[in-house]
Amino acid sequence: MVFSKDNMTGIILALLSSVFIGASFIIKKKGLRRAAVVSGVRAGVGGYSYLMEPLWWIGMITMIVGEIANFVAYAFAPAVLVTPLGALSIIVSAVLAQIILKEKLHPLGILGCVLCIAGSVVIVVHAPQEHPISSVKEIWYMATQKAFLLYMGSAIVLVFILVFYFAPQCGHLNALVFTGICSLMGSLSVMSVKALGTSLKLTVEGKNQLIYPETWVFMLVVVVCVVTQMNYLNKSCTHEQTSNLETLDASNHVVLLDG
Repeated sequence: MVFSKDNMTGIILALLSSVFIGASFIIKKKGLRRAAVVSGVRAGVGGYSYLMEPLWWIGMITMIVGEIANFVAYAFAPAVLVTPLGALSIIVSAVLAQIILKEKLHPLGILGCVLCIAGSVVIVVHAPQEHPISSVKEIWYMATQKAFLLYMGSAIVLVFILVFYFAPQCGHLNALVFTGICSLMGSLSVMSVKALGTSLKLTVEGKNQLIYPETWVFMLVVVVCVVTQMNYLNKSCTHEQTSNLETLDASNHVVLLDG
């Protein structure tokens, strides 16, 4: 497959994003551990002492840099190219977890890493060419199709069930509850991130998209998804039994500004 200049720019930005995001999870987890030791209260059970931990903020800044790169990548390349590359952050995190956190990767985890790489390569190589988008209204039209609205409604219902029923009862015992919330919110944010990135790109090119209310709706969705994902991602990172594969899989994408 021959990639256009814009697609190559998007791919490079997505790869850089994976490196920053993968590293950020390790840095943040060390910060969360340190904050839990100092305060005696883990984020997974409602503690927010990590907000006073410099190491956590370094990880947060690293993640923001990665997510900005990911955000810009969506403006240049189709989501079907950018999103799969986000899975490579799992590889970065898994390697750093063994080196820095001394977390031994299970053989099945190694298999998962191999499958992530293989799957990303297959999807990127066979990704269809993106239809040029001239207005945010085009993305709004696609986002309001019945099939996507049905999925969005189902995802929101599942998020509410996880947040209000399962999280209070077993969230502190099973990190899959928190990572499930992050995954569902991340899947909803992809469309909005793509729309917002395209809107800003078109605006810079002289086609002002900020005059359309659809642009601001997409921005609101991104903000809600980001805040929700960040909150529950921090909770999931405090589970010592949670592997980095589980956490990162749930947060991709965490656009988060994810995937």
